[in-house]
Amino acid sequence: MKKRAAALCGVAAVAAGMITAVPAGATADFAHTTQTTTKPQKLTWKKCATEDYPTLQCSSVKVPLDHKRPGGRQITLALSRVPHTAKTSQGPLLVNPGGPGGSGLTLAGFVASSLPKKVASQYDVIGFDPRGVGDSEPALNCRPGHFNAVRPDSVPSTPAIERANLNRAQAFAKACADKYGDVLPFIDTVSAVKDIDVIRGALGASKINYFGYSYGTYLGAVYGKLFPHRVRRMVLDSIVDPTGVWYDDNIQQDYAFDARHKAFMAWIAKHNATYKLGTDPALVETKWYAMRAAVAKNPAGKKVGASELEDTFIPGGYYNGYWPHLAQAFAAYVNDKDSTALVKAYETFGAVDAEGDNGYSIYTSVQCRDASWSRDWNQWRTDNWQVYAKAPFMAWNNAWYNAPCAFWPTRPLSTTDVSNDSLPPVLLFQATDDAATPYEGGVVIHNELRGSSLVVEEGGGNHGITLGGNDCLDGHLATYLSTGKVPRGTGEADAVCKTLPDPEPQAAKSSPPSRGGALHGLLGFRG
Repeated sequence: MKKRAAALCGVAAVAAGMITAVPAGATADFAHTTQTTTKPQKLTWKKCATEDYPTLQCSSVKVPLDHKRPGGRQITLALSRVPHTAKTSQGPLLVNPGGPGGSGLTLAGFVASSLPKKVASQYDVIGFDPRGVGDSEPALNCRPGHFNAVRPDSVPSTPAIERANLNRAQAFAKACADKYGDVLPFIDTVSAVKDIDVIRGALGASKINYFGYSYGTYLGAVYGKLFPHRVRRMVLDSIVDPTGVWYDDNIQQDYAFDARHKAFMAWIAKHNATYKLGTDPALVETKWYAMRAAVAKNPAGKKVGASELEDTFIPGGYYNGYWPHLAQAFAAYVNDKDSTALVKAYETFGAVDAEGDNGYSIYTSVQCRDASWSRDWNQWRTDNWQVYAKAPFMAWNNAWYNAPCAFWPTRPLSTTDVSNDSLPPVLLFQATDDAATPYEGGVVIHNELRGSSLVVEEGGGNHGITLGGNDCLDGHLATYLSTGKVPRGTGEADAVCKTLPDPEPQAAKSSPPSRGGALHGLLGFRG
Protein backbone atom coordinates (compact mmCIF):
# COMPACT_ATOMS: atom_id res chain seq x y z
CA MET A 1 0.00 0.00 0.00
CA LYS A 2 2.67 2.49 0.96
CA LYS A 3 4.57 1.87 -2.23
CA ARG A 4 1.37 2.53 -4.19
CA ALA A 5 0.67 5.64 -2.17
CA ALA A 6 4.03 7.11 -3.08
CA ALA A 7 3.85 6.18 -6.74
CA LEU A 8 1.97 9.23 -7.99
CA CYS A 9 3.26 12.75 -7.71
CA GLY A 10 2.48 16.14 -9.12
CA VAL A 11 4.75 18.72 -10.71
CA ALA A 12 4.95 22.43 -10.37
CA ALA A 13 6.84 25.05 -12.37
CA VAL A 14 6.53 28.46 -13.94
CA ALA A 15 6.89 31.89 -15.70
CA ALA A 16 5.12 35.02 -17.02
CA GLY A 17 1.75 35.42 -18.74
CA MET A 18 0.63 35.90 -22.27
CA ILE A 19 -3.00 36.72 -21.43
CA THR A 20 -4.35 39.45 -19.18
CA ALA A 21 -6.59 38.09 -16.46
CA VAL A 22 -10.14 39.30 -15.99
CA PRO A 23 -9.88 41.89 -13.21
CA ALA A 24 -10.49 40.47 -9.77
CA GLY A 25 -13.81 41.73 -8.54
CA ALA A 26 -14.18 40.40 -5.02
CA THR A 27 -12.11 40.84 -1.91
CA ALA A 28 -10.41 37.75 -0.57
CA ASP A 29 -12.11 36.40 2.53
CA PHE A 30 -9.84 34.48 4.85
CA ALA A 31 -12.10 34.34 7.90
CA HIS A 32 -14.34 31.28 8.00
CA THR A 33 -17.00 31.77 10.63
CA THR A 34 -18.84 28.69 11.82
CA GLN A 35 -21.98 30.22 13.26
CA THR A 36 -25.26 29.96 11.39
CA THR A 37 -27.70 32.58 12.59
CA THR A 38 -30.68 31.83 10.35
CA LYS A 39 -33.83 30.64 12.09
CA PRO A 40 -34.73 27.01 11.35
CA GLN A 41 -37.37 26.72 8.64
CA LYS A 42 -40.26 24.31 8.49
CA LEU A 43 -40.00 22.12 5.41
CA THR A 44 -43.01 21.12 3.34
CA TRP A 45 -42.50 17.80 1.57
CA LYS A 46 -44.35 16.91 -1.62
CA LYS A 47 -44.35 13.71 -3.63
CA CYS A 48 -41.91 13.71 -6.55
CA ALA A 49 -41.80 9.98 -7.13
CA THR A 50 -40.12 8.41 -10.11
CA GLU A 51 -40.53 4.93 -11.53
CA ASP A 52 -37.26 3.88 -9.92
CA TYR A 53 -37.81 5.72 -6.64
CA PRO A 54 -41.54 5.69 -5.82
CA THR A 55 -41.20 7.06 -2.27
CA LEU A 56 -39.10 10.09 -3.19
CA GLN A 57 -40.29 13.43 -1.81
CA CYS A 58 -39.11 16.97 -2.59
CA SER A 59 -38.89 20.27 -0.78
CA SER A 60 -36.76 23.41 -0.69
CA VAL A 61 -35.04 25.63 1.82
CA LYS A 62 -33.94 29.26 1.81
CA VAL A 63 -30.34 30.14 2.67
CA PRO A 64 -28.50 33.47 2.72
CA LEU A 65 -26.47 34.17 -0.38
CA ASP A 66 -23.90 35.64 2.01
CA HIS A 67 -23.87 33.83 5.33
CA LYS A 68 -22.26 36.85 6.94
CA ARG A 69 -25.47 38.74 6.14
CA PRO A 70 -28.20 36.29 7.13
CA GLY A 71 -30.87 38.94 6.71
CA GLY A 72 -29.79 39.79 3.18
CA ARG A 73 -30.56 38.23 -0.18
CA GLN A 74 -31.87 34.66 0.06
CA ILE A 75 -31.39 31.86 -2.46
CA THR A 76 -33.16 28.51 -2.70
CA LEU A 77 -31.79 24.99 -2.37
CA ALA A 78 -33.73 22.02 -3.75
CA LEU A 79 -34.05 19.02 -1.42
CA SER A 80 -35.20 15.42 -1.80
CA ARG A 81 -36.02 12.77 0.77
CA VAL A 82 -36.74 9.10 1.15
CA PRO A 83 -38.26 8.99 4.65
CA HIS A 84 -37.40 6.34 7.21
CA THR A 85 -39.86 3.53 7.77
CA ALA A 86 -38.41 1.88 10.87
CA LYS A 87 -39.99 2.58 14.27
CA THR A 88 -36.73 4.11 15.45
CA SER A 89 -34.90 6.64 13.26
CA GLN A 90 -31.16 7.30 13.23
CA GLY A 91 -31.83 10.76 11.81
CA PRO A 92 -31.08 12.35 8.44
CA LEU A 93 -28.42 10.92 6.11
CA LEU A 94 -27.35 13.67 3.71
CA VAL A 95 -25.85 12.41 0.45
CA ASN A 96 -23.73 14.23 -2.12
CA PRO A 97 -22.44 12.90 -5.50
CA GLY A 98 -19.50 15.24 -5.90
CA GLY A 99 -18.59 17.62 -8.70
CA PRO A 100 -18.47 20.40 -7.66
CA GLY A 101 -21.73 20.81 -9.55
CA GLY A 102 -23.39 17.43 -9.05
CA SER A 103 -27.09 17.19 -8.28
CA GLY A 104 -27.94 15.01 -5.31
CA LEU A 105 -31.71 14.80 -5.67
CA THR A 106 -31.86 11.42 -7.41
CA LEU A 107 -28.89 10.10 -5.41
CA ALA A 108 -31.11 10.04 -2.32
CA GLY A 109 -33.38 7.51 -4.04
CA PHE A 110 -30.43 5.46 -5.23
CA VAL A 111 -28.78 5.29 -1.81
CA ALA A 112 -32.03 4.45 -0.05
CA SER A 113 -32.77 1.63 -2.52
CA SER A 114 -29.19 0.29 -2.62
CA LEU A 115 -28.53 0.00 1.10
CA PRO A 116 -29.91 -3.09 2.86
CA LYS A 117 -33.57 -2.42 3.65
CA LYS A 118 -32.97 -2.87 7.36
CA VAL A 119 -30.33 -0.11 7.27
CA ALA A 120 -32.05 2.28 4.86
CA SER A 121 -35.30 2.10 6.81
CA GLN A 122 -33.57 3.70 9.81
CA TYR A 123 -32.67 6.91 7.98
CA ASP A 124 -34.29 9.84 6.27
CA VAL A 125 -32.04 9.85 3.21
CA ILE A 126 -31.70 13.48 2.13
CA GLY A 127 -30.48 14.64 -1.27
CA PHE A 128 -29.79 18.25 -2.14
CA ASP A 129 -28.72 20.42 -5.01
CA PRO A 130 -25.95 22.69 -3.68
CA ARG A 131 -26.16 26.41 -4.32
CA GLY A 132 -26.25 27.18 -8.02
CA VAL A 133 -26.92 23.57 -9.03
CA GLY A 134 -29.84 21.97 -10.86
CA ASP A 135 -33.20 22.76 -9.29
CA SER A 136 -31.72 25.21 -6.80
CA GLU A 137 -32.20 28.89 -7.60
CA PRO A 138 -30.44 30.66 -9.12
CA ALA A 139 -28.97 27.84 -11.22
CA LEU A 140 -25.86 29.01 -13.03
CA ASN A 141 -25.24 28.50 -16.74
CA CYS A 142 -22.47 30.88 -17.66
CA ARG A 143 -21.98 30.12 -21.33
CA PRO A 144 -24.47 27.70 -22.88
CA GLY A 145 -22.88 25.55 -25.56
CA HIS A 146 -19.34 26.10 -24.31
CA PHE A 147 -18.52 22.47 -25.15
CA ASN A 148 -20.27 22.34 -28.51
CA ALA A 149 -18.39 20.37 -31.14
CA VAL A 150 -16.00 20.73 -32.78
CA ARG A 151 -13.62 22.47 -30.37
CA PRO A 152 -9.96 23.28 -30.99
CA ASP A 153 -7.54 20.42 -30.44
CA SER A 154 -6.70 20.29 -26.75
CA VAL A 155 -2.97 19.87 -27.43
CA PRO A 156 -1.66 23.39 -28.20
CA SER A 157 0.83 22.27 -30.82
CA THR A 158 0.74 25.68 -32.52
CA PRO A 159 0.35 29.25 -31.19
CA ALA A 160 -2.96 29.49 -33.06
CA ILE A 161 -4.40 26.42 -31.31
CA GLU A 162 -3.20 27.69 -27.95
CA ARG A 163 -4.74 31.10 -28.63
CA ALA A 164 -8.06 29.54 -29.64
CA ASN A 165 -8.22 27.54 -26.39
CA LEU A 166 -7.20 30.54 -24.30
CA ASN A 167 -9.91 32.63 -25.96
CA ARG A 168 -12.48 30.00 -24.99
CA ALA A 169 -11.28 29.95 -21.37
CA GLN A 170 -11.33 33.73 -21.14
CA ALA A 171 -14.74 33.92 -22.77
CA PHE A 172 -16.15 31.50 -20.22
CA ALA A 173 -14.73 33.45 -17.26
CA LYS A 174 -16.03 36.71 -18.71
CA ALA A 175 -19.48 35.26 -19.35
CA CYS A 176 -19.67 34.13 -15.71
CA ALA A 177 -18.62 37.58 -14.54
CA ASP A 178 -21.15 39.32 -16.79
CA LYS A 179 -24.09 37.08 -15.87
CA TYR A 180 -23.40 36.24 -12.24
CA GLY A 181 -20.97 38.82 -10.89
CA ASP A 182 -23.13 39.35 -7.81
CA VAL A 183 -23.31 35.62 -7.07
CA LEU A 184 -19.82 34.28 -7.85
CA PRO A 185 -18.18 35.56 -4.62
CA PHE A 186 -20.50 33.20 -2.72
CA ILE A 187 -20.17 30.03 -4.80
CA ASP A 188 -17.56 28.10 -2.82
CA THR A 189 -17.15 25.09 -0.56
CA VAL A 190 -17.39 26.95 2.75
CA SER A 191 -20.65 28.63 1.72
CA ALA A 192 -22.02 25.24 0.63
CA VAL A 193 -20.99 23.77 3.98
CA LYS A 194 -22.87 26.49 5.83
CA ASP A 195 -25.87 25.70 3.63
CA ILE A 196 -25.70 22.11 4.86
CA ASP A 197 -25.99 23.33 8.41
CA VAL A 198 -29.06 25.38 7.49
CA ILE A 199 -30.52 22.19 5.99
CA ARG A 200 -29.73 20.39 9.26
CA GLY A 201 -31.62 23.04 11.20
CA ALA A 202 -34.58 22.87 8.82
CA LEU A 203 -34.68 19.10 9.29
CA GLY A 204 -34.92 19.65 13.04
CA ALA A 205 -31.82 17.55 13.68
CA SER A 206 -29.18 18.34 16.27
CA LYS A 207 -26.71 16.21 14.28
CA ILE A 208 -26.52 14.81 10.76
CA ASN A 209 -25.14 11.69 9.16
CA TYR A 210 -23.28 12.40 5.93
CA PHE A 211 -22.32 10.27 2.92
CA GLY A 212 -20.26 11.91 0.16
CA TYR A 213 -18.55 10.72 -3.00
CA SER A 214 -15.62 12.43 -4.74
CA TYR A 215 -15.77 16.23 -4.22
CA GLY A 216 -18.47 15.36 -1.70
CA THR A 217 -15.67 13.99 0.50
CA TYR A 218 -14.04 17.42 0.63
CA LEU A 219 -17.42 19.03 1.28
CA GLY A 220 -17.92 16.60 4.17
CA ALA A 221 -14.43 17.10 5.57
CA VAL A 222 -14.90 20.87 5.58
CA TYR A 223 -18.31 20.48 7.23
CA GLY A 224 -16.67 18.33 9.88
CA LYS A 225 -14.06 21.02 10.44
CA LEU A 226 -16.53 23.88 10.80
CA PHE A 227 -19.29 21.95 12.59
CA PRO A 228 -17.69 18.96 14.33
CA HIS A 229 -20.37 18.94 17.04
CA ARG A 230 -23.03 18.50 14.36
CA VAL A 231 -21.62 15.24 12.92
CA ARG A 232 -23.03 11.91 14.06
CA ARG A 233 -21.61 9.61 11.36
CA MET A 234 -19.71 10.34 8.18
CA VAL A 235 -18.79 8.23 5.14
CA LEU A 236 -16.31 9.51 2.55
CA ASP A 237 -15.88 7.52 -0.68
CA SER A 238 -13.15 8.24 -3.27
CA ILE A 239 -11.37 10.95 -1.40
CA VAL A 240 -10.07 14.33 -2.47
CA ASP A 241 -6.57 15.14 -1.24
CA PRO A 242 -7.20 18.34 0.74
CA THR A 243 -3.53 19.33 0.53
CA GLY A 244 -3.73 19.74 -3.26
CA VAL A 245 -6.89 21.83 -3.60
CA TRP A 246 -7.22 22.44 -6.51
CA TYR A 247 -4.33 22.99 -8.93
CA ASP A 248 -2.07 20.21 -7.66
CA ASP A 249 -4.96 17.76 -7.39
CA ASN A 250 -5.71 18.28 -11.07
CA ILE A 251 -2.08 17.70 -12.01
CA GLN A 252 -2.08 14.44 -10.04
CA GLN A 253 -5.24 13.39 -11.84
CA ASP A 254 -3.44 13.63 -15.18
CA TYR A 255 -0.89 11.00 -14.21
CA ALA A 256 -3.52 8.73 -12.70
CA PHE A 257 -5.85 8.96 -15.71
CA ASP A 258 -2.99 8.16 -18.06
CA ALA A 259 -2.27 5.02 -16.03
CA ARG A 260 -5.94 4.10 -16.06
CA HIS A 261 -6.13 4.61 -19.83
CA LYS A 262 -3.19 2.23 -20.19
CA ALA A 263 -5.08 -0.31 -18.08
CA PHE A 264 -7.97 0.02 -20.52
CA MET A 265 -5.63 -0.53 -23.47
CA ALA A 266 -4.30 -3.66 -21.74
CA TRP A 267 -7.88 -4.90 -21.27
CA ILE A 268 -8.55 -4.43 -24.98
CA ALA A 269 -5.36 -6.35 -25.81
CA LYS A 270 -6.46 -9.15 -23.50
CA HIS A 271 -9.68 -9.40 -25.48
CA ASN A 272 -8.10 -9.26 -28.93
CA ALA A 273 -10.38 -12.08 -30.08
CA THR A 274 -13.27 -9.63 -29.80
CA TYR A 275 -11.70 -6.31 -30.75
CA LYS A 276 -8.89 -7.37 -33.09
CA LEU A 277 -6.70 -4.42 -32.18
CA GLY A 278 -3.65 -6.48 -31.19
CA THR A 279 -2.37 -8.39 -28.19
CA ASP A 280 0.28 -5.83 -27.22
CA PRO A 281 -1.14 -3.05 -25.00
CA ALA A 282 1.47 -0.59 -26.32
CA LEU A 283 0.38 -1.32 -29.89
CA VAL A 284 -3.26 -0.85 -28.97
CA GLU A 285 -2.40 2.48 -27.37
CA THR A 286 -0.51 3.52 -30.51
CA LYS A 287 -3.64 2.79 -32.54
CA TRP A 288 -5.70 4.89 -30.14
CA TYR A 289 -3.40 7.89 -30.63
CA ALA A 290 -3.48 7.29 -34.39
CA MET A 291 -7.28 7.46 -34.17
CA ARG A 292 -6.92 10.71 -32.25
CA ALA A 293 -4.66 12.17 -34.96
CA ALA A 294 -7.13 11.10 -37.64
CA VAL A 295 -10.18 12.75 -36.03
CA ALA A 296 -8.12 15.86 -35.33
CA LYS A 297 -7.77 16.26 -39.10
CA ASN A 298 -11.20 14.93 -40.06
CA PRO A 299 -13.71 14.87 -37.20
CA ALA A 300 -15.82 11.72 -37.13
CA GLY A 301 -19.35 12.48 -38.21
CA LYS A 302 -18.35 16.16 -38.15
CA LYS A 303 -18.81 15.91 -34.37
CA VAL A 304 -15.86 14.07 -32.86
CA GLY A 305 -12.57 15.88 -33.13
CA ALA A 306 -9.52 15.29 -30.94
CA SER A 307 -10.95 17.10 -27.91
CA GLU A 308 -14.33 15.36 -28.24
CA LEU A 309 -12.57 11.99 -28.54
CA GLU A 310 -10.82 12.66 -25.23
CA ASP A 311 -14.13 13.69 -23.67
CA THR A 312 -15.60 10.39 -24.85
CA PHE A 313 -12.86 8.18 -23.40
CA ILE A 314 -12.17 10.05 -20.14
CA PRO A 315 -15.30 8.48 -18.53
CA GLY A 316 -13.61 5.10 -18.99
CA GLY A 317 -11.13 6.29 -16.38
CA TYR A 318 -13.98 6.74 -13.91
CA TYR A 319 -15.74 3.44 -14.46
CA ASN A 320 -14.61 0.28 -16.21
CA GLY A 321 -18.22 -0.66 -16.94
CA TYR A 322 -17.92 1.71 -19.90
CA TRP A 323 -14.95 -0.15 -21.38
CA PRO A 324 -16.88 -2.57 -23.61
CA HIS A 325 -18.84 0.26 -25.23
CA LEU A 326 -15.76 2.40 -25.77
CA ALA A 327 -13.69 -0.51 -27.07
CA GLN A 328 -16.42 -1.42 -29.53
CA ALA A 329 -16.45 2.13 -30.92
CA PHE A 330 -12.64 2.22 -31.06
CA ALA A 331 -12.48 -1.10 -32.94
CA ALA A 332 -15.21 -0.15 -35.41
CA TYR A 333 -13.40 3.07 -36.31
CA VAL A 334 -9.97 1.46 -36.68
CA ASN A 335 -10.88 -1.88 -38.23
CA ASP A 336 -14.00 -1.05 -40.25
CA LYS A 337 -13.48 2.66 -40.95
CA ASP A 338 -16.94 3.11 -39.41
CA SER A 339 -17.40 6.18 -37.23
CA THR A 340 -21.05 5.54 -36.35
CA ALA A 341 -20.31 3.85 -33.03
CA LEU A 342 -17.72 6.50 -32.18
CA VAL A 343 -20.24 9.29 -32.70
CA LYS A 344 -22.80 7.40 -30.62
CA ALA A 345 -20.23 6.90 -27.85
CA TYR A 346 -19.48 10.62 -27.90
CA GLU A 347 -23.17 11.46 -27.64
CA THR A 348 -23.50 9.02 -24.72
CA PHE A 349 -20.35 9.78 -22.74
CA GLY A 350 -18.79 12.99 -24.02
CA ALA A 351 -21.43 15.46 -25.19
CA VAL A 352 -22.48 18.16 -22.73
CA ASP A 353 -26.14 19.15 -22.39
CA ALA A 354 -27.72 22.00 -20.42
CA GLU A 355 -27.36 20.03 -17.18
CA GLY A 356 -23.67 19.59 -17.99
CA ASP A 357 -23.32 23.31 -18.74
CA ASN A 358 -24.78 24.04 -15.30
CA GLY A 359 -22.47 21.51 -13.66
CA TYR A 360 -19.41 23.01 -15.34
CA SER A 361 -20.45 26.52 -14.33
CA ILE A 362 -20.53 25.42 -10.69
CA TYR A 363 -17.37 23.33 -11.03
CA THR A 364 -15.38 26.34 -12.17
CA SER A 365 -17.10 28.74 -9.79
CA VAL A 366 -16.25 26.62 -6.75
CA GLN A 367 -12.76 25.52 -7.72
CA CYS A 368 -11.68 28.96 -8.92
CA ARG A 369 -13.00 30.62 -5.75
CA ASP A 370 -11.90 27.96 -3.24
CA ALA A 371 -8.17 28.29 -3.66
CA SER A 372 -5.40 30.22 -5.36
CA TRP A 373 -4.69 29.62 -9.05
CA SER A 374 -1.82 31.17 -10.95
CA ARG A 375 -2.81 34.11 -13.16
CA ASP A 376 0.38 33.55 -15.10
CA TRP A 377 -0.38 31.44 -18.18
CA ASN A 378 3.28 30.61 -18.73
CA GLN A 379 3.19 28.63 -15.48
CA TRP A 380 0.24 26.61 -16.75
CA ARG A 381 1.98 26.08 -20.08
CA THR A 382 5.23 24.90 -18.49
CA ASP A 383 3.53 22.59 -15.99
CA ASN A 384 1.19 20.98 -18.48
CA TRP A 385 3.82 20.35 -21.15
CA GLN A 386 5.85 18.61 -18.46
CA VAL A 387 2.87 16.46 -17.55
CA TYR A 388 2.07 15.78 -21.20
CA ALA A 389 5.57 14.44 -21.81
CA LYS A 390 4.91 11.63 -19.32
CA ALA A 391 1.12 11.34 -19.25
CA PRO A 392 -0.42 12.68 -22.46
CA PHE A 393 -3.89 11.14 -22.32
CA MET A 394 -5.73 13.84 -20.32
CA ALA A 395 -3.05 16.46 -19.59
CA TRP A 396 -4.14 19.27 -21.89
CA ASN A 397 -7.82 18.39 -21.89
CA ASN A 398 -7.80 18.78 -18.12
CA ALA A 399 -5.76 21.96 -18.33
CA TRP A 400 -8.31 23.65 -20.57
CA TYR A 401 -11.16 22.36 -18.40
CA ASN A 402 -9.67 24.30 -15.49
CA ALA A 403 -8.16 27.19 -17.46
CA PRO A 404 -10.97 29.68 -16.69
CA CYS A 405 -9.48 29.81 -13.18
CA ALA A 406 -6.50 31.70 -14.63
CA PHE A 407 -8.91 34.50 -15.53
CA TRP A 408 -11.58 34.19 -12.86
CA PRO A 409 -13.31 37.41 -11.72
CA THR A 410 -13.17 36.68 -7.98
CA ARG A 411 -10.16 36.48 -5.72
CA PRO A 412 -9.48 33.19 -3.94
CA LEU A 413 -10.46 32.26 -0.43
CA SER A 414 -7.97 30.64 1.87
CA THR A 415 -8.00 26.86 1.78
CA THR A 416 -9.46 25.02 4.74
CA ASP A 417 -7.30 22.91 7.02
CA VAL A 418 -9.52 19.86 7.51
CA SER A 419 -7.42 18.15 10.19
CA ASN A 420 -9.76 17.13 12.98
CA ASP A 421 -9.63 15.34 16.30
CA SER A 422 -13.19 16.23 17.34
CA LEU A 423 -15.21 13.96 15.06
CA PRO A 424 -16.70 10.56 15.82
CA PRO A 425 -15.07 7.74 13.80
CA VAL A 426 -15.32 8.54 10.08
CA LEU A 427 -15.44 5.66 7.58
CA LEU A 428 -13.28 6.13 4.48
CA PHE A 429 -13.32 4.16 1.22
CA GLN A 430 -10.60 4.34 -1.43
CA ALA A 431 -9.59 2.28 -4.46
CA THR A 432 -5.85 1.89 -5.03
CA ASP A 433 -6.04 2.77 -8.75
CA ASP A 434 -8.72 5.48 -8.67
CA ALA A 435 -7.82 8.07 -11.30
CA ALA A 436 -10.10 10.97 -10.36
CA THR A 437 -9.09 11.00 -6.69
CA PRO A 438 -5.78 9.13 -6.49
CA TYR A 439 -5.08 6.80 -3.59
CA GLU A 440 -2.97 9.27 -1.64
CA GLY A 441 -6.03 11.36 -0.88
CA GLY A 442 -7.48 8.54 1.19
CA VAL A 443 -4.25 8.15 3.14
CA VAL A 444 -3.97 11.90 3.76
CA ILE A 445 -7.52 12.18 5.09
CA HIS A 446 -7.04 9.03 7.18
CA ASN A 447 -4.13 10.79 8.87
CA GLU A 448 -5.96 14.12 9.12
CA LEU A 449 -9.12 12.76 10.74
CA ARG A 450 -8.16 11.20 14.05
CA GLY A 451 -10.02 7.98 14.73
CA SER A 452 -11.06 7.49 11.10
CA SER A 453 -11.01 4.05 9.47
CA LEU A 454 -9.75 3.41 5.93
CA VAL A 455 -11.21 0.60 3.81
CA VAL A 456 -9.20 -0.01 0.65
CA GLU A 457 -10.30 -1.72 -2.54
CA GLU A 458 -7.07 -3.41 -3.62
CA GLY A 459 -6.57 -3.19 -7.39
CA GLY A 460 -9.77 -1.22 -7.87
CA GLY A 461 -9.75 1.53 -10.47
CA ASN A 462 -13.29 2.85 -10.33
CA HIS A 463 -14.19 6.20 -8.83
CA GLY A 464 -17.05 5.77 -6.36
CA ILE A 465 -16.86 2.23 -5.03
CA THR A 466 -19.54 1.68 -2.40
CA LEU A 467 -23.03 0.65 -3.47
CA GLY A 468 -21.53 -0.40 -6.80
CA GLY A 469 -21.77 -4.15 -6.28
CA ASN A 470 -18.74 -5.00 -4.12
CA ASP A 471 -20.25 -6.93 -1.21
CA CYS A 472 -17.13 -6.58 0.93
CA LEU A 473 -17.16 -2.79 0.73
CA ASP A 474 -20.90 -2.60 1.12
CA GLY A 475 -20.76 -4.83 4.19
CA HIS A 476 -18.47 -2.36 5.96
CA LEU A 477 -20.76 0.50 4.93
CA ALA A 478 -23.91 -1.23 6.18
CA THR A 479 -22.33 -2.18 9.50
CA TYR A 480 -21.17 1.38 10.10
CA LEU A 481 -24.49 3.01 9.23
CA SER A 482 -26.33 0.45 11.32
CA THR A 483 -24.12 0.39 14.43
CA GLY A 484 -21.44 3.08 14.13
CA LYS A 485 -18.70 0.44 14.27
CA VAL A 486 -15.67 0.77 12.00
CA PRO A 487 -12.97 -1.80 11.19
CA ARG A 488 -9.64 -1.39 12.97
CA GLY A 489 -6.36 -2.63 11.54
CA THR A 490 -2.68 -2.20 12.26
CA GLY A 491 -1.43 -1.08 8.84
CA GLU A 492 -2.10 1.83 6.54
CA ALA A 493 -5.54 0.37 5.80
CA ASP A 494 -7.93 -0.83 8.46
CA ALA A 495 -9.57 -3.28 6.05
CA VAL A 496 -8.86 -4.45 2.50
CA CYS A 497 -11.40 -5.70 -0.02
CA LYS A 498 -10.62 -7.36 -3.33
CA THR A 499 -11.76 -5.52 -6.41
CA LEU A 500 -14.48 -6.85 -8.67
CA PRO A 501 -13.42 -8.48 -11.97
CA ASP A 502 -13.15 -6.26 -15.03
CA PRO A 503 -16.15 -6.49 -17.36
CA GLU A 504 -16.43 -8.97 -20.21
CA PRO A 505 -16.66 -7.71 -23.81
CA GLN A 506 -20.22 -8.96 -24.22
CA ALA A 507 -21.28 -6.36 -21.65
CA ALA A 508 -21.52 -3.96 -24.60
CA LYS A 509 -24.57 -5.86 -25.79
CA SER A 510 -28.05 -5.20 -24.46
CA SER A 511 -28.26 -6.14 -20.81
CA PRO A 512 -29.98 -4.85 -17.68
CA PRO A 513 -28.14 -1.87 -16.20
CA SER A 514 -25.88 -2.83 -13.31
CA ARG A 515 -25.92 -1.17 -9.91
CA GLY A 516 -22.46 0.16 -10.67
CA GLY A 517 -23.71 1.63 -13.93
CA ALA A 518 -26.62 3.29 -12.16
CA LEU A 519 -24.29 4.74 -9.53
CA HIS A 520 -21.83 6.16 -12.05
CA GLY A 521 -24.63 7.66 -14.07
CA LEU A 522 -25.47 9.71 -10.98
CA LEU A 523 -21.89 10.56 -10.02
CA GLY A 524 -21.06 11.81 -13.50
CA PHE A 525 -17.58 12.73 -14.66
CA ARG A 526 -14.95 15.28 -13.65
CA GLY A 527 -16.03 14.91 -10.03
